[in-house]
Amino acid sequence: MNFANTVSWRHMLSMACLLLLLAIVLPITLDAFRLNLVGKYLTYAFVAIGLVLCWGMGGILSLGQGVFFGLGGYCMAMFLKLESSTPEATAIQSTPGIPDFMDWNQITELPALWIPFQSLTLTLIAIIAVPVLFAFLIGVAMFKRRVSGVYFAIITQAIAAILTILIVGQQGYTGGVNGITDLRTFMGWDIRSDGAKTVLYFVTIAFLCLVVFMAQFISRSKLGRLLVAVRDQEDRVRFSGYEVANIKIFIFCVAAAFSAIGGALFTLQVGFMSPTLVGIVPSIEMVIYCAVGGRLSILGAIYGTLLVNWAKTSLSESFPELWLFGLGALFIAVVMIFPKGLAGVANSLADRFRKPRLDVASSPDMPTPVDDSNASSTPLTSTTHQSATRHSRPGSAVHGAAGAAGDIGA
Repeated sequence: MNFANTVSWRHMLSMACLLLLLAIVLPITLDAFRLNLVGKYLTYAFVAIGLVLCWGMGGILSLGQGVFFGLGGYCMAMFLKLESSTPEATAIQSTPGIPDFMDWNQITELPALWIPFQSLTLTLIAIIAVPVLFAFLIGVAMFKRRVSGVYFAIITQAIAAILTILIVGQQGYTGGVNGITDLRTFMGWDIRSDGAKTVLYFVTIAFLCLVVFMAQFISRSKLGRLLVAVRDQEDRVRFSGYEVANIKIFIFCVAAAFSAIGGALFTLQVGFMSPTLVGIVPSIEMVIYCAVGGRLSILGAIYGTLLVNWAKTSLSESFPELWLFGLGALFIAVVMIFPKGLAGVANSLADRFRKPRLDVASSPDMPTPVDDSNASSTPLTSTTHQSATRHSRPGSAVHGAAGAAGDIGA
């Protein structure tokens, strides 16, 4: 069994175990309330998967992914709020037919910003289009000017803080600090019942599988190898003729789309959306989910999200004042003890129990030993020409990262 087949076998086994856990074990063993909590955790996994592509593969650390999660969630919440704000349901208001928080703020007609969200089709388009457009504008402004590293991370963190302040300040249009609450139905279907929450849980799993498939496709494509090359040797990729800024913008927009899908599903399952899910703290927690699971593993990000949120819920219920210390200790452990996260630990254990490989000297990847007695017969000019030709090929910076890209998504 060669290395490529080993990686594929590990991935398939991990995916099968994940589906078994999510689709069979948890629905059987958990009650409706706990299952809904797991469904909420899985919506965060969409953000973590986007961070694997953006941060783990591309080296783009974004501390503002909560922005895109919140934008997708707010788009869905606006549609649900309008559906529940019919003239009959809001007859006691001064202005029937508009959301209650608008009536409390003396707004007498539906703002133009809200009108497209009366249509489900436009809402579904907006859930993807609005965050992607916002990510595109950020990417063009930053990557075209070659802003990267810690500077980009700080800027995205500042954007998350700014958007939170803007949402809270525009209370008449966004619900303010309380957010958009009291969401009841989706196309006439009551989403507050236990049966509806169970259905939405399985819908979340279906969308999560789709996102995992898309992420795996990207990671194993030429674009995935380019991302790894950009992360490791950005200048070499640029000198090879590739437009590095466009590659970064694209993957940043893909990560934003994944986050927005998670935000929309979160709104459906939980029944509200607030600015507390947009700011700096949730964005940093989402990075921790990815780091704990393994920032180079797509499936590891899902396991990391489930583990961290399960620990958060358990500690918050038993020791509410100690949760932040536990989160800090977990992050320190990731940095100091297992920097590759849960996926790295799992791969190390699998390597220990795997059958011994062939002797290193007989490996086909190793160069054939050269007889020193004939070394003088090899023309130096020929060797130099071959070396120069190999390093002058367009796109040669990509090949050095191909091996590293093979580990992504395991």
